[in-house]
Amino acid sequence: MDLELNDEQRMVRDLVRDLARNEIAPRAAQVDKNEEFPAENIRKMAELGLLGLPYPEKYGGGGGDYLSYIIAVEEIARACGSTALIYAAHVSLGCAPIYYFGTEEQKQKWLPHLCSGRGLAAFGLTEPEAGSDAGATRTTAVRDGDFYLLNGSKMWITSGAIADVVTCTAKTDPSAGTRGISCFLVEKGTPGFIPGKNEPKMGLKGSVTSALSFENCRVPAANLLGREGEGFRQMLITLDGGRISIGAMALGLAQAAFDEAVRYAKQRVQFGQPIASFQAIQWMIADMATEIDAARLMVYRAAALKDAGKPFTKEAAMAKLYASEVAERAAFKALQIHGGYGYSREYPVERIYRDQRLCAIGEGTSEIQRLVIARQVLGKI
Repeated sequence: MDLELNDEQRMVRDLVRDLARNEIAPRAAQVDKNEEFPAENIRKMAELGLLGLPYPEKYGGGGGDYLSYIIAVEEIARACGSTALIYAAHVSLGCAPIYYFGTEEQKQKWLPHLCSGRGLAAFGLTEPEAGSDAGATRTTAVRDGDFYLLNGSKMWITSGAIADVVTCTAKTDPSAGTRGISCFLVEKGTPGFIPGKNEPKMGLKGSVTSALSFENCRVPAANLLGREGEGFRQMLITLDGGRISIGAMALGLAQAAFDEAVRYAKQRVQFGQPIASFQAIQWMIADMATEIDAARLMVYRAAALKDAGKPFTKEAAMAKLYASEVAERAAFKALQIHGGYGYSREYPVERIYRDQRLCAIGEGTSEIQRLVIARQVLGKI
């Protein structure tokens, strides 16, 4: 396996890193404090073509590979977790189902608009009674002539209330279990589509996370993705790619925590010397550096497998599981190294500590990742 980035990937990394350092990072504390949607960050990213980075140029995308996109997520998360979550949800959850499963007409209608950054996309899967058990979807879709009538609700939908289009799962055949689930493109403003409250969250406060309701929501039959009954499979394929992006987001947050810990350890003087000279601090730094490096290799490997068209379900779950738990350990150690100052909002590690916590929950909890990995290893037993 070639562990070196190619010229294009390095160019993307350097471009996004420069944007993140100069434009995104300086706004991160304000975004968090004011629970402010980072519109200016998204606009700057759109200007650089990042909103459609891994999609073909014929649909308005950047024509980049998935690894380049993953590197972009990592660099953005290193600067601002909220911005990274908005970006990852738009590209890997919002746009991906349209690109992979949409008709040519659906792709031409939506992808140029979304890849340009003129609008955001979202993925409506989670429900009050269907979180880890995604097959327990209760939202229904009943055919009514040239329309489907959707009834039900979703929750924890990133950008759900502000997205121009949401890919939503619904049961078209409630008697068929997961084989009766279908996916629909629901456009903002569709009659019966009612955005609900935005969740007051522990972290990632600049990202809008919404409840959605459908009350006889009339969705054109032309907005069905693929065929009836294919939604569950479409969802699983979408989530495989999305998990790599959440792994990249966790990786960026872990790197940010590490950067702050190293900087502070060199500056903070106790007992007449920088605390970086103490073995207890050095061992924490060494553990963080080692785990972050290992996580990066796992995340990049999963992305490279996806780019190569090879199976990557297990590797995506492993990367997401490990990177998210590394981020938690790194944030914990970074805050501990800061001592009392780490508990203050005056220092970035407090925000990073809160932001990273979602990575072990969203797009499949750590427990679900372990279940996915075990099933891939053991097969049917």
